[in-house]
Amino acid sequence: MVGIVLLGVFVLLLAFGAPIAVCLGMSSVAAILVQGAGKPLVAVMSVLPRICSASSSKFVLLAIPFFIISGNVMEKAIKKIEDMSLNAWPSHKMELYDGWILRFSYFYTHRTNSVEQFGTSTLPWREKIPYCEQVYKRLGTPAIFKISPLVSQDFDYMLENRGYSIQHVTNVMTVDLAQAVLDTPVTDVLFTNEIPDFWIHSLFDLKKTTNPIHRSVVPSMYRAILKETVCASITKNGQIIATGLGILDRDYIGIYAIHVREDYRRRGYARQICTGLLNEGKKRGASHAYLQVVKNNDSAEKLYSSLGFQ
Repeated sequence: MVGIVLLGVFVLLLAFGAPIAVCLGMSSVAAILVQGAGKPLVAVMSVLPRICSASSSKFVLLAIPFFIISGNVMEKAIKKIEDMSLNAWPSHKMELYDGWILRFSYFYTHRTNSVEQFGTSTLPWREKIPYCEQVYKRLGTPAIFKISPLVSQDFDYMLENRGYSIQHVTNVMTVDLAQAVLDTPVTDVLFTNEIPDFWIHSLFDLKKTTNPIHRSVVPSMYRAILKETVCASITKNGQIIATGLGILDRDYIGIYAIHVREDYRRRGYARQICTGLLNEGKKRGASHAYLQVVKNNDSAEKLYSSLGFQ
């Protein structure tokens, strides 16, 4: 009986939108009152240890609130990183559309040339998807939809039924900077607060970016970053041979643009840059870091894992 009351009150309050803490507290109070009905207050209060002890063995009952709490915490963490990644990498052009953001950058990257869901939708998907397709068709690029863990699987199925397929998978890795492995010397790394044009054009050379539209438009995207930045580079023989960019947002530093020229790879330069950026983030108040790495980029994942990222 007590278990039924505990669960019933919890679910009822949750259905009315009460906070988790309130649901847990009120359902516990209701269970205590039911268990001690008709008894003096002292006797009622003495019931509490027995209820707690008995309830702790009901794993299914406990799993409901704990699952909800864990799910809410995870959802908030994902949403936070999604927001920060949007702040970190502006697109050349953007349109807000019923809780979606349509990003366009002449297909420089998938992330800056895709549809992202960031708010509540009021229009049906069957109306919104064709609209987005028409917008990107007019702009001369394919329609790409970013699917994060926050997006409903039904939306994924709808895209699949319209002929879409997975083209690009990115993993997000995070680290608590107090637990990060930051013992590598960074004597070769130069840090600046601004993002100089020479750094951007050197990055183009490292990535072999030759498209004249990209080389013309992308510098303005870097200059549009509103957050505090830490620009890192390593120069050899008068040329930048390795780059990295840290973007501070709230209590995080995001790590971007890690590139090393092919003939200088496997010399520890990427590790130096990552270590330096993480240390700079700590100095400037960051307690955590995140980065995004393309799935199956084993060498990059190995490096980031060795720094403490998971």
